[in-house]
Amino acid sequence: MIIFFNPLSTTPGKQPLPLSVLSLAAAIGDREPWCLVDGNRTADPLAAIVAQVVAAPPGAPIVLAVTVMPGPQLTQAIRVCRQLRAERPEVTIVWGGYFPTQHTDTVLRSGYVDYAVRSQGEAPLRGLMAALHAGAGPADVAGLSWRRADGTVVHNPPPPMIALDDLPDLPYERLEMRHYLHPTCLGRRTVAHHSSFGCPFACSFCAVVAMTNRRWLAQSPARVAGVIRHLVERYGVDAVQMHDMDFFISEPRTAECAERLAPLGVHWWALGRVDTLMRYSDRTFRQMVRSGLKMVFSGAETGSEQTLLAMNKGGQASPALTLELARRMRDYGIIPEFSFVLGLPPDPLEDVVRTCEFIRRIKAINPATEIILYTYTPVPMDGSLYAEAARLGFAFPQTLDEWESDRWRQNALRRGANIPWMDDAITRRIRNFERVLNAFYPTRTDPRLTGAMRTLLRMVSGWRYGLRCYAAPYELRALQWAVGYQRPETTGF
Repeated sequence: MIIFFNPLSTTPGKQPLPLSVLSLAAAIGDREPWCLVDGNRTADPLAAIVAQVVAAPPGAPIVLAVTVMPGPQLTQAIRVCRQLRAERPEVTIVWGGYFPTQHTDTVLRSGYVDYAVRSQGEAPLRGLMAALHAGAGPADVAGLSWRRADGTVVHNPPPPMIALDDLPDLPYERLEMRHYLHPTCLGRRTVAHHSSFGCPFACSFCAVVAMTNRRWLAQSPARVAGVIRHLVERYGVDAVQMHDMDFFISEPRTAECAERLAPLGVHWWALGRVDTLMRYSDRTFRQMVRSGLKMVFSGAETGSEQTLLAMNKGGQASPALTLELARRMRDYGIIPEFSFVLGLPPDPLEDVVRTCEFIRRIKAINPATEIILYTYTPVPMDGSLYAEAARLGFAFPQTLDEWESDRWRQNALRRGANIPWMDDAITRRIRNFERVLNAFYPTRTDPRLTGAMRTLLRMVSGWRYGLRCYAAPYELRALQWAVGYQRPETTGF
């Protein structure tokens, strides 16, 4: 039996569709009995897991399969798995996802995680279940990492990746789908979908590189449209967030997807690179607009060409492209959502000042642009950026207990806590600029903000934004609290 556990995400109450574990469950199909425990819907996931263990048929292996990202998911995964091992040691615990792919040895040294799946998990999980039923060891299961009795961590070779069209459809019927459809700025019943896996680029700060080794696997346009049509007809979906690592890699695929989605009457949102989108033809942009595309998220990252080169952004190593994309999307009525990574070493203050001024230039061109601000936190395969961070005193935790600490929970959210080269003054400067910016240009992703609220926020913050007076915006903090202002990077939409 497999118990799939989706730990609490960054958006409690929103109950995002647990796409990762649903994909694994679809791949298991009827081979094995399975159930899902969703930390976003279950107040006590440990009790729910234990109840499933108790009810399991005797004699068969019981596996807890957990998907784990840094942040709140990691915190709950640690606490639940540590206690489950103490209470029910017969359960085999397997982790997969971004975090165990990047920090495999740390996960397996914990003593309560038995196996880690690196990258795509469907084939490794099937292989592990076959080995457990046969009473065999894990040495022949591709994509699996495990620990010998002497403590040595073993990383089995990766398996061939599976084309997404060769995987079965997700078992939506096993969920109470009404809990996973939400009102957003896109529509009344918004759902999430993954139409591709991976990314062919090698940005030096991105966790996706470790997940897929620059592979990109995409559903065919016919498969994408078929899934969305099913969601529309059976569950009344009217909006879709395409949570691909990069949806827009192939212009012909995007154009065909747009053509097939247009008759379905949905609005949609997706992620893509600035340089890729700027190569798209006007014809494709018109097709995307007709199909219901409303927003595109792009990593603009910085206003510095030199920094973009250090990030290995390739063809995007020009902030001018970001400005051009903002202008182009304004003309087509698509809202760009640009994320920025602030505070890179060795001179984080200069980086912050330069990027904040660049953001003002974007807003002058396209005021509708959504701006997402993160503080730079290294990833293990960061190349020169990580080497510089390590020289300045940065190091990852070596135990899961340390990852669970308040300090590292904040780091995982990329808000600038406890970074060696970032003093409190620089972190405050970022947060103060963010507060003024969000007041003068209130987010369009929060449908609860009325027109009167937006007008009030803009009026009160106007003098600060105009004079670049960002320090101590206490009145804006109080006003944003009063209207319940939500930042899309921490609450989603």
